[in-house]
Amino acid sequence: MKINLRLVLAAMLCAVVLYAGFALWRGLGVMGATLAAFSWSAFAVACFLAFCNYVLRYIKWEYYLLLLDIRGVGKFDSFLIFLSGFVLTVTPGKVGEVFKSFVLQSLHHVAVAKSAPIVVAERVTDLIGVIVLIVVGSLGFSGGLKWAGVGAALVFVILLTVSSRRLSHLFIRLIQRLPGPARSSGPKLLQAYEGLSVLVRPRSLVFPTLLSIAGWSLEGAGLWAILRGFNQSTRAALCEFFYATSTLVGALGPIPGGVGITEALLQEQLVGLGQVPPTISTAAMILTRFATLWFAVLVGFTALAWLKKRHPNLLREL
Repeated sequence: MKINLRLVLAAMLCAVVLYAGFALWRGLGVMGATLAAFSWSAFAVACFLAFCNYVLRYIKWEYYLLLLDIRGVGKFDSFLIFLSGFVLTVTPGKVGEVFKSFVLQSLHHVAVAKSAPIVVAERVTDLIGVIVLIVVGSLGFSGGLKWAGVGAALVFVILLTVSSRRLSHLFIRLIQRLPGPARSSGPKLLQAYEGLSVLVRPRSLVFPTLLSIAGWSLEGAGLWAILRGFNQSTRAALCEFFYATSTLVGALGPIPGGVGITEALLQEQLVGLGQVPPTISTAAMILTRFATLWFAVLVGFTALAWLKKRHPNLLREL
């Protein structure tokens, strides 16, 4: 499979421009006084916490590589490959992070079908981790547990499907009956399922899920830090709840990166439940998204450029 990285770069640039327009539409132009009073060191802290989340998720990536017996990948190369997946963070459910599987194949000849199940396992453990944060954050008020119920139901369906060989093989056979390229995809799907079934066994879920809980709580703490930069005293548990619920709803939506959906829900909760003034909530929401979503994209492109420097043929092969 060939990937036109110039088109990827152009698409991401368009996404940044659209998001800048979105920020202006939400009132960035009238928040000058609010931003002038903001302690920008809090934004740096939020970015640092987000990067710490990436490090924890990299440890999870290494754990999955070990489970699938994928060896011979240097740790620094592996770290850059993992981070390069953030180039396509702005995709529905972050499925674009399978890009790192193509990079892994290009540099170390690991079949995409062998490593791609890691992306699914990452999403499953991330989902469980976010649900835990929602449950913990919702203990202080009523109504929060409904989000945990929705997410738990989804996790149950996913785990039920991937843990049942009969259901999974039935699903793959149905795909093989479809016209076009899907008919010949059966062997690759079976290989991918075998890998995924190893990653989502109960004993294989515990450690990655703990990493997900810790990692996503760091990004929730980033929201708390940004609010502190505006001299807001919103409780840390509430910030975790606000960030986790808006992230979950955005991820489940069809919009790439949850853009628009995540922002709207985050600001609504900041005002309605956190009692944050509307102007400050808008600024905090935009800064939080830049410190998490768009910072991740920047990290992804930086990692990809570093890989290109180490492996000059990389961009020619993808």
